[in-house]
Amino acid sequence: MSTEPVEASSADVSPDASCDVSPTVPPPAAPPAPSVTPPPPLAAPPVPPVAPVGPPSPLAAAPPVKLSPWAAPGSPAAAPAPASADGTDPTVAGPSAGYAGPVVDLLAAGEPTVGDGVAEAPAARRRPDLVLVLSAALVVGVLLGGALGYGIQAQRPPTPLPSLQVARPGYPAAVADAKAVADAAPQPLSIDGDLRKLVIGRPDGTEAWDRTLTDPSWLTIGDIADRSGGADEEFVRLSHGGFRRAAGVEWQKGGTKYRVTLTQFGPDSVTGATLRANDAGADLPFADGANGGVRTETEPTNWAESTETYYYGYAHARRGTVVMEIEVFAPQQVDAGELKDLAKKQWERLA
Repeated sequence: MSTEPVEASSADVSPDASCDVSPTVPPPAAPPAPSVTPPPPLAAPPVPPVAPVGPPSPLAAAPPVKLSPWAAPGSPAAAPAPASADGTDPTVAGPSAGYAGPVVDLLAAGEPTVGDGVAEAPAARRRPDLVLVLSAALVVGVLLGGALGYGIQAQRPPTPLPSLQVARPGYPAAVADAKAVADAAPQPLSIDGDLRKLVIGRPDGTEAWDRTLTDPSWLTIGDIADRSGGADEEFVRLSHGGFRRAAGVEWQKGGTKYRVTLTQFGPDSVTGATLRANDAGADLPFADGANGGVRTETEPTNWAESTETYYYGYAHARRGTVVMEIEVFAPQQVDAGELKDLAKKQWERLA
């Protein structure tokens, strides 16, 4: 219920109550509002000085736009339409614009042709293709070369061809004896049996070398390969040459050491025996009919892994598939005459 005083109007007061009007009691006053101290104003941050702005630079002039008769109306490339007599815009079609002419569909009409009054644009000049030029030059060159060659060949006289029939082979009238021909052919010497019996024995008055071959004994392919510095290469050479078997003997006398070796190759490996016999090169012959020789060195050679030196003498020969080798290691130069006598004795045992 509101406590505000209501002012009585003359219509609301009855005549009878005019004398009984009691004084109006004012409403209690509202308490005073507390005083609020406004906050101090905030200090604005300092504004940095701004550099003065110079006069605006003139804008670059826009390039001219090339007008096109078939550009869309209203575009920069469209030609300006002439003003009509009644002041209407002829580019706006429709009865409301006051245009009574025919409406032309530019898309349906297509581009203007030369006959419509449009100048023909010059066609761009095409450069010749390098591949086509080279191909044409190649074809023309082949044709010209063939024609020139044909003309030169046509002027030459024809070459006569040899006869297709050849002379028949001729045979001697006399019939040769097969056995006589076989006997006349050279036959490889076949040496079988115990190869140790063909090795010369150790001479009297000699002593055994510090080896195991005190008497004629069998040798393996490894024993022979180990005698050389390149044992692996020597092993391969003997294997490829058709090594079959070997036997030998060793002795020493007065500080001089002797070694005799017989190496036999297979019956189909005469080439291997020949190559091994020819490894020594050209030496002095020691016997008539012997296909080998004797060689003595004049300069000393060091023993393997030692500072001691020796003089080397070598004799070799081949009979059939057997190769004989005699090696001498002496503290002084080897006597060539003594080496020849020893090689001759061993050659005679192979005869």
